[in-house]
Amino acid sequence: MAWNKEETINRSEMQALQLAGLQKTVSYVYERNACYRQKLDDHGVKPSDIKSLDDIKLLPFTTKQDLRDNYPFKLFTASPEEIVEYHATSGTTGKPIAVGYTREDIEIWTESMARTCAGAGFDSNDIVQNIFGYGLFTGGIGAHYGAMRVGAGVIPISGGNTQKQIMLMQDFGTTALTSTPSFLIHIHEVGEQMGVDFKKLNLKKAVCGAEPWSESMRQSIQEKFGIKVCDIYGLSEITGPGVSFECWEEQNGLHINEDFFYPEIIDPDTGDVLPAGAEGELVFTTINKYGQPLLRYRTRDISSLSYETCSCGRTLVKMARVTGRSDDMLIIRGVNVYPSQIESIILKREGVSPHYVVIVERKGAMDSLRIKIEVTEEFMIKAAADILKGDEFDILEDVAVVHNKKRNLQHDIKEAVGISVDINLVPPHSIPRSEGKAKRIDDRRTG
Repeated sequence: MAWNKEETINRSEMQALQLAGLQKTVSYVYERNACYRQKLDDHGVKPSDIKSLDDIKLLPFTTKQDLRDNYPFKLFTASPEEIVEYHATSGTTGKPIAVGYTREDIEIWTESMARTCAGAGFDSNDIVQNIFGYGLFTGGIGAHYGAMRVGAGVIPISGGNTQKQIMLMQDFGTTALTSTPSFLIHIHEVGEQMGVDFKKLNLKKAVCGAEPWSESMRQSIQEKFGIKVCDIYGLSEITGPGVSFECWEEQNGLHINEDFFYPEIIDPDTGDVLPAGAEGELVFTTINKYGQPLLRYRTRDISSLSYETCSCGRTLVKMARVTGRSDDMLIIRGVNVYPSQIESIILKREGVSPHYVVIVERKGAMDSLRIKIEVTEEFMIKAAADILKGDEFDILEDVAVVHNKKRNLQHDIKEAVGISVDINLVPPHSIPRSEGKAKRIDDRRTG
């Protein structure tokens, strides 16, 4: 069920809201921010030039480098007295990005997350265990705001503390979860070692995001926990989580809160706007933000847009699940490769687990991919039992099974991504676990 009426208005009404918001935002940043005023002047654009939504193409793009170059506050359009909350990215790949929110921005963020929570079936009957990280990361507090707005009780446990997470699920009767998908897999793994049957708990639903993940991983989590899982998309630069969300009814594409965040899909090479249904780079313009509005922000995420009617009743445009972030995209011998493509194949195989690392190496002038994948406990137990029995035939058979598994994985991954890969099957628990976003790439290329 939709949280508010703006989620169900017709296209002409939405476009009227968007145009008014776009015109207001362009005027606002031109008047209140010297960097944007210079940027617009350099492109020969004045606020009065924006007469239709199509005129958004006249505006210059904003990039992550623009935010880093103007760190911390040079792209803010609100005074320090108007800013009530600050967040920042980790800065692990360069200078961090600071984000400032006015009271109006917090209200819009809360409404966006309320729609997200309602879309996943959260309501006042739920106890939500919020596993997203709190602090400068926007995930935890954004989910907290939204869950409270729909009336749910919130357990603000944040990430980590795996055994305590499980204890609270049991003791508090948690019904809903918010988490990165990889950490839920980790929680289930630890719970199994503790003898916990998650399907016997009160858990019913979850919102997962903050990292690229596949449909296969969703199915795995739903099966392991006996719950329904909806995807969420967001980024700190735009508002945090809640830019878009899946609905409980379809779990197929993410509804964009487009009355707050105007979406475009562009050709990442030319910058040309692409039609609905075409895959390209996702671009957002904030059209109801005051602390730090952004014009045509290039997310570097690959997606597509669909305006088809959803059975849930929402008329908000849908974006396809992100294929992968540009930070995760690898270019190997001229081929674009995303970890999510590899993950979807791994999760369809018995005997291997969702824990893997894609290792990129350079041998001479040639780049190569090697994938370390953990086998399951069951696989190891069977192999060990055969060795203890001393049954040579069974041992040789297991070796053949391993060889075939590697060969099949190599074949399917090559079919999916277009290049050959090496496969290393490794013992359970040999790949380091993450309590936040999973690290899927180990790029060892130099020079």
